[in-house]
Amino acid sequence: MNKIRISAVSYLNTKPFVYGIQHSNLLDQIDLSLDIPSLCATKLSANLADIGLIPVAAISDVSCAQLISDYCIASSGKVRTVVLLSNTPFTEITKIILDYQSRTSVQLMRIIAKHFWKINPLWENGKPGYIENDNDAKTAIVVIGDRVFEAEKKFLYCYDLGEEWKNFTGFDFVFACWISNKPIDIEFLSDFNRALGEGLLHLDEVIVECEKIYPEYNLKEYFYENISFTFDDSKRKGLELFLKLNNEINNKT
Repeated sequence: MNKIRISAVSYLNTKPFVYGIQHSNLLDQIDLSLDIPSLCATKLSANLADIGLIPVAAISDVSCAQLISDYCIASSGKVRTVVLLSNTPFTEITKIILDYQSRTSVQLMRIIAKHFWKINPLWENGKPGYIENDNDAKTAIVVIGDRVFEAEKKFLYCYDLGEEWKNFTGFDFVFACWISNKPIDIEFLSDFNRALGEGLLHLDEVIVECEKIYPEYNLKEYFYENISFTFDDSKRKGLELFLKLNNEINNKT
């Protein structure tokens, strides 16, 4: 039997899902890789993976995309690891450098700037190492993932994009969903979904493991309060609104 290729995000927020998968009976049926979000999406769209936890802005790139799980990576307010960092208030920002690791966060930043903050900055695509570059005071950077914990110390202002979205829309925000690019055996999907749920039931064990790598951060608060994993009605409505606004921006650029 060919193994099912799964690409999961390598960030801290995905650790509960990985824990659930690695402690399930699925290991002999899968080939699991941990990648940055943009690579998860690339693998799925290029048929180098069968299932991926991919940024929602990339779903349209995947042929025959199917949502396959009751779980996701989302926030109901402050998310902590998707931010805009600057040394000036957002009203004075003239340029924003975008993170190259996830298109969803990039598009979310564009939507917030246009519809909520009503600013029109210059946009620049970041490249590896962009976080360490010296920029003028009116240049801000989008940073996602675990890198936020260190990067935010260098800036005066930290705008949490999950919180900004919630403040303006009232909806939760979905950053990534489990998507397949082909029909997958129903029994496997049931077991896979169960494994993800089991991982969430062992958050405390996940936190103990992660504290060895991130000893100075409040991981209990992060996992229990900042990240929301269940794909519920508020997240569906938030996702629908994001995809609508994202489509409008893409059609005008």
